[in-house]
Amino acid sequence: METDSQGDPRVLFVMNLVLSTLFASIVVWGVSYVDIADFTVINVASLAVVLMAVTYVVTY
Repeated sequence: METDSQGDPRVLFVMNLVLSTLFASIVVWGVSYVDIADFTVINVASLAVVLMAVTYVVTY
């Protein structure tokens, strides 16, 4: 059985948002652990937006 369905875009967006934010928080925590940057909401959100954009570009 073959299907071309890519799924509901809203679900994909939320999954991308959650996973990018989780990964961004881990990366920013690691960077703050070695005193390169502070662990702030702005830093996590900025990296999450960048990751979401990269994911969007790579998948389309």
